[in-house]
Amino acid sequence: MSEARTLILGAIAGMTILLGLPLGRLRRPAPGLRQFLNAVTVGILVFLVWDVLSHAIEPVDAALANLHDHRAGVAPVIGFGTLFFAGIGVGLVGLVYYERFLTRSSRRFAPGAMVTGEAAARRWAVSGWSSARQLSLLIAVGIGLHNFAEGLAIGGSAARGEIGLATLLIVGFGLHNATEGFGIVAPLAAQAERPSWAFLLTMGAIGGGPTFLGTLIGHRFTSDALSVVFLTLAAGSILYVVIQLLGVAHKLGRRELLVWGVFLGLVAGFATDMIVTAGGA
Repeated sequence: MSEARTLILGAIAGMTILLGLPLGRLRRPAPGLRQFLNAVTVGILVFLVWDVLSHAIEPVDAALANLHDHRAGVAPVIGFGTLFFAGIGVGLVGLVYYERFLTRSSRRFAPGAMVTGEAAARRWAVSGWSSARQLSLLIAVGIGLHNFAEGLAIGGSAARGEIGLATLLIVGFGLHNATEGFGIVAPLAAQAERPSWAFLLTMGAIGGGPTFLGTLIGHRFTSDALSVVFLTLAAGSILYVVIQLLGVAHKLGRRELLVWGVFLGLVAGFATDMIVTAGGA
């Protein structure tokens, strides 16, 4: 498969994330629907954490198998293991400090505050966003890291001449991304905040665009270490968002809606994964 065709298909796989974003434009959804959307997002993201970590641990397992069979030393185990845990730590713990930075920036640049010189240059638009928008951004960033790693897999398989595998990955990841777009906007629906189309397109670019970039890089060279880094960063950031969404769900109450929503989110995630597996990928 040519590089141009691979890139086009990789871009299509990333753009399917736009299919779920219009749900964020719902006008004042009912409280029960808001909670249900929030819960479905939790289910989808829990699946993504499992999916991401199951792929990220593969180079570590391979290094351990080589060590056991005396085909390699302990250095690859230490190297991949360090990347695995460091990536999760940075993705999970790092977002705590990032969110704290946004909170402080929001206070510093509150309406009416004097902003001059260097401080004005450092003012971030996101510092004035609502908590729902900031959470949507965090979800988009986590999904973007995940989709970058998926793009690496698409590009790498195409570069090796595994056309069938590349095609199946594109179809499967495209289905995944459609559900991920829904996950990005769920916090907005949960708080009855109606975003602009520009905001939705920006979140779509952050979440889906890295699929194209990963496809480009993966088609030119492959790196297990790079995959581990981006997969674990994605897992840590998505796990952080899950914790946040569960906190929102706890405040809203109605546990039965939470359980059913999480269940359906898991079904959506695993069903799309089964489609890829059934095709032999």
